[in-house]
Amino acid sequence: MKEMTGGFVYVQTNDADHNDVVAFARRAGGTLERLDSYLTGGKGSGEPHLPSQSSVALEAGRLFVTNAGSNDVTVFSAAGEKLDLLDRVESGGSTPRSVAVHGDHVYVLNTGGEPNVAGFVLEGDRLAAVEGSTRSAGSDPAQVAFSPGGRMLLVTDRADKIHVFAIDGDGRAQAKVTHESSGATPYGFDVRADGILVVAEAAGAQAGKASASSYKLGEPAQLEPVSGAVGSTRSEVCWAVIGKDGRTVFVTNFGDGTISTYAIGDDGSLELREAVAATTVDGTPGIRDEALSSDGEYLYALHADTGTVFGWKVGEGGELAAFGSANGLPLTAAGLAAS
Repeated sequence: MKEMTGGFVYVQTNDADHNDVVAFARRAGGTLERLDSYLTGGKGSGEPHLPSQSSVALEAGRLFVTNAGSNDVTVFSAAGEKLDLLDRVESGGSTPRSVAVHGDHVYVLNTGGEPNVAGFVLEGDRLAAVEGSTRSAGSDPAQVAFSPGGRMLLVTDRADKIHVFAIDGDGRAQAKVTHESSGATPYGFDVRADGILVVAEAAGAQAGKASASSYKLGEPAQLEPVSGAVGSTRSEVCWAVIGKDGRTVFVTNFGDGTISTYAIGDDGSLELREAVAATTVDGTPGIRDEALSSDGEYLYALHADTGTVFGWKVGEGGELAAFGSANGLPLTAAGLAAS
């Protein structure tokens, strides 16, 4: 057996009949070994290319999975090499595609019908809805996430908006404050520990027009632009994750199967570092979800159109060195989390 390093990668299949989570163990050097799959009890959409940044979220030994086809959320215990199903609850809306977790507070982004965010509290192993926490989430929302301190909730809206909700002491989202996006079609995002928000922008799927912008979060629910729409020369950038040191953001370019990197300054300013820092399947479209290992040493990304998870070793300057891949996932696979 390969040497164990203690980490795992989780991907949901998004199967329309029986959604499940495929678990991989991270071995020495970051390579992945498939372990098993676990039914969520819910259903996926059954469609490829589910908008899915944070459709699978890992926090404090709990794995949260949105079931877009059955309008609910599953919670697993993620201790050791086995997942144990703890709870499954209605999502508070329809077509849930993203989930945010901070401590015991959980918010689900429902994207169908009239999109909303719905709040929950984790009571032991169970999720309980927070009364009065449901709020409108715009017209075409992509991702939900908490600010580092948990006092604000953010939602990107592909209608060129970013919504920010203040969170009160009981975990209830207040009325949203809407800000104009600096770039077109804001999609996935990540937030640095000091409140710098970096948003990837798909630019309406125009070839070569992808970009990223940065902002500074302020209370209550304020958002101040720092760097606006810094182009990457790539196409359909969708997902973003900030490196462990806070100096690099990795963005996946669905349109050509590549990863670009941006340097993040101390003030939150962005500068394109490498337009093509990594390539997956000979530039073939399909790269989507990504996640860093908890120690920041490895980056994993799902190339959905080939059912493959690729891995890279992250260098001190944010360089990416490929070390292999794990395949065999269905082409509906979406969502990725790593420990």
